[in-house]
Amino acid sequence: MSSSGLSVVSFRPALRCVAAAVLASGWLSLAQAQSLVQLTEQAQTYDAAWQSARAQLDATISKGAQAQAGLLPRIGIQAGSQYSETRVRSDRPIPPLDARQDSASLQAQQPLYNPANLVTYRQGQRSVDLAYAQVDAAAQNLLVRAAQAYFQVLTAQDTLQLVQAQKRAVSEQLAFAQRNFEIGTATVTDSREAQARFDLVRAQEIAADNQLRVSQAALEQLVGVPGATPWPLAQPVRLPTLAPADLASWLALAADHSPLVRQAQIALDVAQLEIDKAQAGHKPTVDLQASYGTQRNPDGTAAMPYRNNATVGTVGVVMNIPLFAGFAVQNRVKETLSLEEKARADLEDTRRQVAQAVRTAYFGVQSATGQVQALEAAVASSQSALEANMLGYEVGVRINIDVLNAQSQLYQSQKDLAQARYNLLVGHLQLRQAAGNLDMQDVHAINQLLSPALQTADATATSSAR
Repeated sequence: MSSSGLSVVSFRPALRCVAAAVLASGWLSLAQAQSLVQLTEQAQTYDAAWQSARAQLDATISKGAQAQAGLLPRIGIQAGSQYSETRVRSDRPIPPLDARQDSASLQAQQPLYNPANLVTYRQGQRSVDLAYAQVDAAAQNLLVRAAQAYFQVLTAQDTLQLVQAQKRAVSEQLAFAQRNFEIGTATVTDSREAQARFDLVRAQEIAADNQLRVSQAALEQLVGVPGATPWPLAQPVRLPTLAPADLASWLALAADHSPLVRQAQIALDVAQLEIDKAQAGHKPTVDLQASYGTQRNPDGTAAMPYRNNATVGTVGVVMNIPLFAGFAVQNRVKETLSLEEKARADLEDTRRQVAQAVRTAYFGVQSATGQVQALEAAVASSQSALEANMLGYEVGVRINIDVLNAQSQLYQSQKDLAQARYNLLVGHLQLRQAAGNLDMQDVHAINQLLSPALQTADATATSSAR
């Protein structure tokens, strides 16, 4: 197939549009943008799940403090007033004995030996440790969710911008194919193939635009910032390396720091304490009791038919020794022993699940790293293939569909490369989350790889196209 000078020049802008999509991807049309750290910190003040975890921690701390009440004294005041009428039947006339009685007392009780209450106090302290582990897990989960929502928006932006760049290239190619057909240097097949590809790209643009809106809404729901606009990756792109590089170090880290393992270990400790509490049902309790009260009889009593007041103070030690409770204590001990075995099995299962999660995240990071390297090579080779097909079309050894396919392959490679880069960044955070040592410092490290969004010519063109 021959080609006119018009068709030769026509492919140059198309190639530049597709190639420029890599540089334009990630750059936003808005001058104001937020970094990953800023949006993550905003999520920490807005996310309902995180706020719920914090409130649960505060409630558990208060509940743990309640368990201390069983070891502290109890003091109370009791007061009352009553009126009584007494009628006595006798051979002799006895006047009615109507009297009022007022009383008030101060009572105090201090446990001296109560093993069940002591175990309850220890369980309360462990429940607070459990709540802290749960909050730690919720905090790490929030960091990952924020990063995922952040990079999903960037992925959707890159996809839309690449589709729009391809649409512009295909549109120019369609126009030149039609002109070449009009002047007789190309067949109608070229223009129809370009039209079909243009319609397909338009459909892809609609889907990409919708995905961007959905991703943007998900990010705004998480951080509570209307119009949140993430920073894109800095150019040239820099990606983190895996450290430590061996899987064994990550597994050891998870065994020591994973919040899930800590929660399961605390649950086992609480179950073991529950055994001690059940066995305490066989043990005596000793309490120190004291009271001081006064009783006022303004109308007298049957024994003392005149006004009188009495004051009584007592202090003593009370011991309660359980003897038999219908085998309730024995069966309760058996129950707690079985629950301890369950907690021990749950701990082992949690350790295995955490180890598997670490392996999955570790291999995911390795895979993403390899994919990025392979896709970078694929983008370069796709670029060369497109240029070769364009040159072949100019000299008549390639047809229009070959150039369209080469453009589509370049676009897909660029899209997959952007996705792989974001997957790698999120994968590093997920690996640290699985190991249990994810914190804001890791978010800051990822944030160093981003750059404030600028309103470039490419971004302005993208905004206008939408």
